[in-house]
Amino acid sequence: MAGVFGRLVFCAACAVMLRPAAAMDIRATSLALTRATHAVLGVHMQALDDARTAAPLGNERDGSGVLISADGLVLTTATLLLEADEIELSTDDELHIPARVIAVDDATGLGLVQALAPLHRAPVALGQAVKLDRNEPLVMISGGDDADVSTVRLLSRRAFAGAREFQIESALFTTPPRADVGGAGLFSLNGELVGIGLLRVNNALGVAAGYVPGNLFISTDLLKPVLDELRQHGRSRASRRAWMGLDCSDSDGELRIDGVAVDSPADVAGLRRGDRILRIDGVEVAQLGPL
Repeated sequence: MAGVFGRLVFCAACAVMLRPAAAMDIRATSLALTRATHAVLGVHMQALDDARTAAPLGNERDGSGVLISADGLVLTTATLLLEADEIELSTDDELHIPARVIAVDDATGLGLVQALAPLHRAPVALGQAVKLDRNEPLVMISGGDDADVSTVRLLSRRAFAGAREFQIESALFTTPPRADVGGAGLFSLNGELVGIGLLRVNNALGVAAGYVPGNLFISTDLLKPVLDELRQHGRSRASRRAWMGLDCSDSDGELRIDGVAVDSPADVAGLRRGDRILRIDGVEVAQLGPL
């Protein structure tokens, strides 16, 4: 981790240089981001033997998570936790700690796990992603064996519709892209968590802008209203909705099926990979998200 902390000091200094009007000095920023780095953990997941998600996502998955409360609650992405049998957290000082799934929320794409032993580190505060400005410098931090820290900038903030029946109203798009985005933390320069990494995208400025690679983060603003609900019930009320079992994509004004889950309602109805979706309830559709 020595290399990571070396990059962290450099990143903090670069971020302040990019934002000269900020009232923070380099030392304060470096300390805040060092605390944030300690709060980012590796997350290793072993799926159930008969997991339906094993084919597209793998039986074993690795990503990151961020400690958000003193009692060991770790925020990550729901994709990492789907049909989990075993969960293990790893720290920057090479501790490996068992954990259990607390919540997997389809509506926000966020997941929560609970460490089953003390983590001996401080949690981070949740920031306000809605207050971020376009091109604002931010810091992306991942955990685990390949932990890394780098400065990024915010390209856009908008709704996002994903392939597996997933849509959120507040997604953050950053550049430059990194491959280790799953569950990684996106932090403001004062060390507050503003996003959780979901995936790499090729249209970070929107479809109309063409090929602009970047990363997509789920805004932590989506977590605040449902955090207590997730802790108590394992998902939000908005996640209690119909499931079709479709994996779709849109391109050149067409909406097509890329995959169908076995024994899902879509499979039973006879939908197949390669089918084009023309209308839903009589309404013509050509893309995943709203027009």
